[in-house]
Amino acid sequence: MWGAGTFDKAIAYQEEVNAQWADVQASYQRRMDLIPNLVSTVKGYADFEQETLTGVIEARAKATSVTIDPSNVTPDQFAQFQQAQDGLSSALSRLMVVVERYPDLKANQNFLDLQSQLEGTENRINVARQRYNESVRDYNTYVRGFFRRMALSIFGGGEDFSLRKGFEAQEGADTAPVVTF
Repeated sequence: MWGAGTFDKAIAYQEEVNAQWADVQASYQRRMDLIPNLVSTVKGYADFEQETLTGVIEARAKATSVTIDPSNVTPDQFAQFQQAQDGLSSALSRLMVVVERYPDLKANQNFLDLQSQLEGTENRINVARQRYNESVRDYNTYVRGFFRRMALSIFGGGEDFSLRKGFEAQEGADTAPVVTF
């Protein structure tokens, strides 16, 4: 009974990790959906730096091309996914810095609405990533217990209860960026 209960609880933790991952992906998808509207609004300003827009478009394309299955993810796949999303975040940050040079654009209501939605989406992504990391921690803690590992290997029936990887801060995230105009 104890072994079966251990197995069932490990499955519940595993499913929670998968559900939290789906929430992370939904938040990233919301950001992806906002970017074309943001880019088309910004394109309306002829003086705007094309290189910056191209960087955002390319970063979005790269980020959408990297998908992973949370139940069968390798550390390399996870790092590749995180790197693509970090690249998009960086490109969007550069876009917002460049926008500061264009007072007419900053006053455009469509742009302000999109900027507000994007900020809200970035907050959602952060919360989703935190919840995912919490569920990964709970799952990993559970399956690493000595007696639970034994029970899972006996009653697991080939089920994979390998450790999961959570999100980590990108290198250099602990230092504030320098913004110059």
